[in-house]
Amino acid sequence: MSSQPTSPPATGRGGTAAARRRLRETEIITATRRLFDERGVRDAQIEDIAQAVGINRAIIYRHFTGKEELFSLTLVQYLDELRVALEEAAGTTDEPRAQLERLVEAFVAYGLAHPAFVDCAQSIMRRPGGDLLAEVSESAMYRLGQSISGCLSVLTRTIEAGAASGAFTVEDPQLLANMLYASGLGTLQLGRVAMQVSEDAPGVPRISRVTAEQVRDHMVATALSLAAGRPAD
Repeated sequence: MSSQPTSPPATGRGGTAAARRRLRETEIITATRRLFDERGVRDAQIEDIAQAVGINRAIIYRHFTGKEELFSLTLVQYLDELRVALEEAAGTTDEPRAQLERLVEAFVAYGLAHPAFVDCAQSIMRRPGGDLLAEVSESAMYRLGQSISGCLSVLTRTIEAGAASGAFTVEDPQLLANMLYASGLGTLQLGRVAMQVSEDAPGVPRISRVTAEQVRDHMVATALSLAAGRPAD
């Protein structure tokens, strides 16, 4: 009795389809990241992303629930890179104050080198949680949460170590880490525009230059002051 060829098991077909799907999703996210870096977040359109991948825009919506989910998963790429930079910075010293200083410096360096990361992170943070959950799938939100917490955990460990050693006075290290991250994104915008506004006389504004180094030094001083339990100057 001759044997007949058999079809691959369903799991094999499913695995291949899943692999193709993951590959296509990666291609779309990579194209989105490239457009972010080249044009900025505001000028990156779904049509341009589809064209860069060589697909119809309708295919993008087969892989992502919408623009918010695609942008959220693109932010994951930036955050994963940032986490590596933070881990490398933290590994240069065991002294909590020096470690916190180097973490802030690494954050500033990454943010200024990748302005689209700052824009993308801020655009996601500006959305009310309920709205974001309605537009982004549970799995995508989980991946985004993992990436954010991965960055924050590096900072939190440093603050906790400082509190344990007496170098810092912090009741809630996780809250401080979140506050430093959120406020840091806003302050990085000042470093990008490189200008500050002051008042020469009542009602008379003055625009002056501010350097990236000034912004970095201010963020470092603020983080150290808050970690020490003192208000920032």
